[in-house]
Amino acid sequence: MLKNRIASLPLQTKNKLMKKTKIGLITLICVTIALIITLLKEFNIVPIADQVMMFTRWGLAVVLIVYALKKRNLTTWILVAMLLGVFVGVDFPNVAAALHPLSKGFIKLVKTIVGPILFGTLVYGIAGHSDLKQVGRMAWKSMLYFFCATSCAIFIGLAVINITQAGVGVDIKSMPHEELPMVKTADAALEHLPQNVHGVYKFAHFFYELFPENIVKSMYENKVLQIVVFSVLFGIGLAMVEEKKRKPFVDFAESLSEVMFKFTNLIMYFAPIGVGAAMAYTVGHLGVDILKNLFMLLGSLYIALIVFVLIVFVPIMLVLKISIKKFIQAVKEPVSIAFATTSSDAALPKAISNMEKFGVPRKIVSFVIPTGYSFNLDGTSLYLSLASIFVAQAAGMHLGIGQQLAIAFTLMITSKGVAAVPRASLIVLIATAEQFGLPVFIIAAILGIDELMDMARTSVNVIGNCLATVVVAKWEGEFDEEASKNFIAD
Repeated sequence: MLKNRIASLPLQTKNKLMKKTKIGLITLICVTIALIITLLKEFNIVPIADQVMMFTRWGLAVVLIVYALKKRNLTTWILVAMLLGVFVGVDFPNVAAALHPLSKGFIKLVKTIVGPILFGTLVYGIAGHSDLKQVGRMAWKSMLYFFCATSCAIFIGLAVINITQAGVGVDIKSMPHEELPMVKTADAALEHLPQNVHGVYKFAHFFYELFPENIVKSMYENKVLQIVVFSVLFGIGLAMVEEKKRKPFVDFAESLSEVMFKFTNLIMYFAPIGVGAAMAYTVGHLGVDILKNLFMLLGSLYIALIVFVLIVFVPIMLVLKISIKKFIQAVKEPVSIAFATTSSDAALPKAISNMEKFGVPRKIVSFVIPTGYSFNLDGTSLYLSLASIFVAQAAGMHLGIGQQLAIAFTLMITSKGVAAVPRASLIVLIATAEQFGLPVFIIAAILGIDELMDMARTSVNVIGNCLATVVVAKWEGEFDEEASKNFIAD
């Protein structure tokens, strides 16, 4: 059938297709050979000189660059840049460290988009349609889905760490100890309150943090949830104004969101450079030897995240009849950006843009994804439950099921709002460890690989929020099936 389809194509198109297929096959062979050589070297099966390894890496780099030039696809360039970043980090760690400003510059560029794009899309989505009841429906449906997804993530994290026992028998002394970030209390008022009402105060303080003091300040500080709250309230207020006075501002909000999507497309051309620099810095800064000491913890996290995707996300897509192949195409670009930069924020504009193209209405995607950045942290919730039990295991402490669940659900509440900030979950883990009497010095020992773990959990956070938009859109009966079937990545 495929041969018949190729035969019916024009000669020029056929030649191009054959050429691309050959280049793809050559690239696959080169990647396989390089992988085999690397495994032989790492497991000391065959003695291979470092110069040979370096030649293999950069020979593969040339092949990958040629492949990317022929593909002319942004996602391909991002993935190739990630691998090139790894090679630079391994062979030229000092150069990799010097490239770090490029990755930070890319994240800064993306953050300029977040405030305006959220404001424009939310205000237009609410006021442009004037359906205030739908805003309420979207809110409770999103929250219900978020609660179920994060609960599943926590239980899977607990199950995997209890099965692998990754922390048992770990030699803490041989691990690299790094300085821990300072943990700030929610408010000085806690010092003057009795211990039994601290939980109530922290819960109330969480809602206090939702309300913006100044929208410009919230945008400057990148407080995503505060921007969402302001935009939703502004959109509701605008929807209540008479048509004559409402229309000019609705048109402005629509124009602003369209401009910011185009602005996103321009910035994404810089993504391969920013992503490559981020990977180079990570590998050059950490080195690869650190993985050997904490391989069980790192492996447990990645296994748990893969299990979570397979037994939670995949069944949801199958039940709702979402094309898994097309969904992967839609999320692979924002996920690769999140993976390399360890910040969900960097992936937010592209995630919103791609999910809208995938068939989710703008009013839904612009509400669900930003809200999910505070309430739907699947990867972070799973990591925190897994890491907290790892700390206890490494310290030789036996925790019962009741104690483990208490820690896990405390983490689920305290982790809200950390997705936008790289490695902010560390602060939450330290604070919770202190609260439950777990030894904090072990967290200092695992800090060295936190960046590698952050890559995985941030990627799952982005996948989870993208899927949440489709779930809510299907629930509302507004998902465009044709758009999802015809989705083509940029």
